[in-house]
Amino acid sequence: MNTIDILSIASAICPDRAAIVFEGKRLSFAQLADRVNRLANALLESGVEKGDRVAILQVNCPEFVEIYFATAKVGGICVPLNFRAKQEELTHTLNSSEAKILCAGGRYTGLVTDMQATLTTPPRLVAMDGTVSGMENYAELVADGSSDEPSVAIDDDDVTILMYTAGTTGLPKGVPLRHSAFSVYLLGNVTPVDLDMEETNILSVPLYHVAGIQAMIAAVYGGRTIALMRQFEADEWLDTVEREKAHRAMLVPTMLKRIVDHPDLAKWDLSSLQVITYGAASMPFEVIKKAIETFPDVMFINAFGQTETASTITMLGPEDHKLSGDETEEERDKKLNRLAHSIGRPMADIEIQIWGEGGRRLPVREVGEIMARGARVMSGYWKDAEKTAKALTEDGWLHTNDTGYMDEDGYIFLSGRSDDMIIRGGENISPEEVENVLHAHPKVSDASLIGVPDPEWGQDPRAIVVLKDGQTATEGEIIDFCRERMAGFKRPRSVVFVDDLPRTSTGKVQRKVLRDLYGAP
Repeated sequence: MNTIDILSIASAICPDRAAIVFEGKRLSFAQLADRVNRLANALLESGVEKGDRVAILQVNCPEFVEIYFATAKVGGICVPLNFRAKQEELTHTLNSSEAKILCAGGRYTGLVTDMQATLTTPPRLVAMDGTVSGMENYAELVADGSSDEPSVAIDDDDVTILMYTAGTTGLPKGVPLRHSAFSVYLLGNVTPVDLDMEETNILSVPLYHVAGIQAMIAAVYGGRTIALMRQFEADEWLDTVEREKAHRAMLVPTMLKRIVDHPDLAKWDLSSLQVITYGAASMPFEVIKKAIETFPDVMFINAFGQTETASTITMLGPEDHKLSGDETEEERDKKLNRLAHSIGRPMADIEIQIWGEGGRRLPVREVGEIMARGARVMSGYWKDAEKTAKALTEDGWLHTNDTGYMDEDGYIFLSGRSDDMIIRGGENISPEEVENVLHAHPKVSDASLIGVPDPEWGQDPRAIVVLKDGQTATEGEIIDFCRERMAGFKRPRSVVFVDDLPRTSTGKVQRKVLRDLYGAP
């Protein structure tokens, strides 16, 4: 099965059901399928051929969904661009992908016009919001296109999307993902469309991120209505859940924190919520604990994955988030430890192993690199044999660059990124472990940990701390709090207080930026 099949099936089974709700407008599955066909035929008329790339630079909107499915229908490869990226990164991405067409939202049309002269193969430009001089008009392309079903042969192993990694440690790398990378996940984990079952997903994660794309495709496969948000904003998210009676949500940790910490949270009716999936960054224990207490009837799922794996490869399921009170003290402690540190167990179609030096498979509870293999793992980076050789073994194992260990029950515990690991006097210090303790401090709103050079110990851990509004604290107070809760070598040796932490669009702390700013001895 390929991804264009899922839209055809959903529009045949529930044509009148709302596929997308966006800023007061509702688009049914039948209307979505019709607009996708029209755009697909317009792309064919424009000369787009199988394998050609069609790029998008725009915040979440219905047209984004249309462009993905229309590009897939003609055998093209969709290239979602990070609208928060700098011009240098966008230039690199467009030159790397050699996009034939670039669809741009209104706020980006000036940028892409200026960039044309710097591109090795300038794409044809399409304005998604009205008429712009020198650009084709998106609405006109859809209106003028034929509604007939395009007749292009699509294979399950054809590449459907080219996603670029965040590039926190260099220019973004292109990750080509096949139709089958998504369909394998759908068939094993998502309930297919049912005429008698209606659900609404609120989607605020950006669609240029693999978590957003996976959530969008899964919703269409399940015949669910997507309550789509341009970008996350806490009040708007809460309004949308209440108004649309949303059942499911995908959130990154910073989003969930803003929701559960909202001072007026009680004024919204959120009783429709049944499932909250979170991931894409490390979740502070205090945040998920508060979320479980705030929404006791909601099922929580921690989904862990990467762009290179078409998203989720391990999952900490709803049963791992339930603290019923009936457990023994040992069982409760085990659950709390998993909530604080585990990313769950491998998905059924994914193999996970922990490797040490030289590719040696490590026993349980020994920390090493998390390796993944399965049908959803990429076959290599886009036009980059050197980086592919470093990322993949000959027999298909992916170096995730995340470190961790597996316990006796098959749960994976994350220790951190291999390039973020702090080594003090030969001892490894996981930033996430120390950050969980820092987040537990009653005065701390946010925190991260970096290593700074030390002539005697090699590196010393330094805490970068954001205090809650109105709070004051000393360096010694923070260090003493950690000293009481962890091994001596792990505690921070210094503390820097800042107003906020630099994060990616999905909430990951940019430790490289912190090291550049605060990493001097």
